[in-house]
Amino acid sequence: MTRRLYSLLIYCAVPFAFALVLWRGLRDRGYRQALGERFGWGRRLDSPCIWLHAVSLGEMSAAAALVRALRSRYPQYPLVLTTATPTGRARACSLFGDAADVRFLPYDTPGAVARFLRRIRPRSAIIVETELWPNLFHACERRGVPLVLASARLSATSVARYRRFGRLMRGIFRANVTIAAQTPVDAGRFVAIGAARSQVHVVGNIKFDVDVGAGVIERGRALRGEWGGARPTWAAGSTHAGEEEAVLDAHAALLTRRPDALLLLAPRHPARFEAVADLLRRRGLSFTRRSAATQSGAAGAASQVVLVDTVGELAALYAAADAAFVGGSLVPIGGHNLLEPAALGLPVLTGPSQTNGRDIARLLLAQGAAVQVADARELAEAVVRLFGDPEERGRIGAAGRQLVAANRGSVARLIALIEPSLQGPAPPQSPAAAQDSAPDRP
Repeated sequence: MTRRLYSLLIYCAVPFAFALVLWRGLRDRGYRQALGERFGWGRRLDSPCIWLHAVSLGEMSAAAALVRALRSRYPQYPLVLTTATPTGRARACSLFGDAADVRFLPYDTPGAVARFLRRIRPRSAIIVETELWPNLFHACERRGVPLVLASARLSATSVARYRRFGRLMRGIFRANVTIAAQTPVDAGRFVAIGAARSQVHVVGNIKFDVDVGAGVIERGRALRGEWGGARPTWAAGSTHAGEEEAVLDAHAALLTRRPDALLLLAPRHPARFEAVADLLRRRGLSFTRRSAATQSGAAGAASQVVLVDTVGELAALYAAADAAFVGGSLVPIGGHNLLEPAALGLPVLTGPSQTNGRDIARLLLAQGAAVQVADARELAEAVVRLFGDPEERGRIGAAGRQLVAANRGSVARLIALIEPSLQGPAPPQSPAAAQDSAPDRP
């Protein structure tokens, strides 16, 4: 496939993609935000910026340590953060507030991409994990914008899919692209789809640089105090449809042993908050919505479950718990970030679906820093066992904290790859890029 044919297909797909955004906006007003940004519109920056893209909430959370390092090291450059989802946008705003310009990434049409780049004028572009957009990459190359794929990963399934696109993928990795892969296996897969070996570096996973500073821990302790500090408390984070039932089965089993036990239940997607509330009602469980909790926390103290119907609080909620189940792993989603609770010293429970972080899951399991369960029954047994054995909880949690500490450093290695693009004068634009920089036509 050529890029021209790809662009034609993208132009045909955009009306359907935008219609889907509008349809989702009927239920989630986050999708109604800044609709023009999806076509490259937005305010123009006065000076060149550092631009970082993280597709959704998980990737934005993982990128937080890298963003903080860039802000500290290069305060002279404005920082633009883009994402594709409302939850990712909300997470970026909660993490960085007015310190960053947060936008949606535009659709990958030549016109939208050109408008977007004209407005933000990136000095350096950083894309977290793997987002391969041919028109965006081409536009960065013709403008002389260095582009780094940070903490990049690629599954075997993705390699097979990208190979079907032939010349389109082989031509995406121009000289301006640097690939900072998570593992040697990932590095080899990028070479297999067209990257030159000289472009690929193994830097590790930025998720190991997760920031669990004193603020997060203090917030967790405050929440724990509000809900009754002596209560055995566990968290189920980033759960999906089909997992809440297993989590509630496990909690019911725990309640037969410890009637004062508390579950902090955090569904992955805000659109599902009401459906999970209905499930709790059908189960006959007393629960408090996190969004409605008072400062005193009295309602939470009287409840068996806190339904976390807010965004951006997961780390603090993990810090308030004694153990954590990480969702997306008992259903075929691929699992979510196991390292956040591990870094806090919590025993981590995970299901068998781990394609989004298979190497991390294997490492945690091999080091005794996590427990894998196959279904609702095993999850219930594991939760009951952990709460009956405080020494085991402490051992597993300590192993996780030590493992995270031992694997930190990928952010520093990434900064070393990004730094050359941010020193000295900006590279000259090509004539084609200069034409792209002309004012927008009405």
